Amino acid sequence: MKPKKPKPSPDKTDDASKRTVFAGRDGLAAYTTDPASFPQSRVVYYNDKFVVINDLFPKASVHLLLLPRDPKKNVQRPQEAFDDLQFLADCRQEEKKVRAIVASELRRKFGRYSATDRPYLHALESDEPPDALPQGRDWSRDIISGTHANPSMNHLHIHVLSKDMVSEPMKKRNHYLSFTTDFLIGLDQYPLSKDDHRRMYTHFPEDMLCWRCGKNFENRMARLKEHLDEELERWIRE
Repeated sequence: MKPKKPKPSPDKTDDASKRTVFAGRDGLAAYTTDPASFPQSRVVYYNDKFVVINDLFPKASVHLLLLPRDPKKNVQRPQEAFDDLQFLADCRQEEKKVRAIVASELRRKFGRYSATDRPYLHALESDEPPDALPQGRDWSRDIISGTHANPSMNHLHIHVLSKDMVSEPMKKRNHYLSFTTDFLIGLDQYPLSKDDHRRMYTHFPEDMLCWRCGKNFENRMARLKEHLDEELERWIRE
């Protein structure tokens, strides 16, 4: 059976998101202010310090956002907010939980097509599962995460997503480059040194390189998207 690729949909915005008083670049504040007002299709979970949501415009097969709720920190740029080591440590700890959720969702969506995961799933679903299950595929290795050097939204958010870069909203060159270059800053790279160029990021690299094979597509976004579809199928089957 051929693995199913993400399908475009007309508009998956839930009613609560449409009604929010926060708009434009302030849109994420709605989730940190009142996460309980949103359905689980939007808000995955929340606690006193964080909210985790499905990205409204996902750029990969699975794409979550981790939103800190501290009103003093979440209005800062990540470069400044993560100079606070305790805040950074709290975000790193929560990010681990979100990565586990993304890995679990990848297994749910694609595990049955993966040669590495198949023995694990067969053993798990057998009538008499063995005491020790095969290791299976480590889907956490197929996840990237971090913040953008120049975020498009005013409130601090951490992207946690699969690395395939295949989705209907992945349309523009800057969409792709924002997740496949040093514009995406992992939490393990914070705090940044005072002279790190990512504190004042100026421009993307010229080339668009496939995340998997390294082929250069320069400015040919349509051709890159076709190639990413092909790479998605190969990646899933690993």
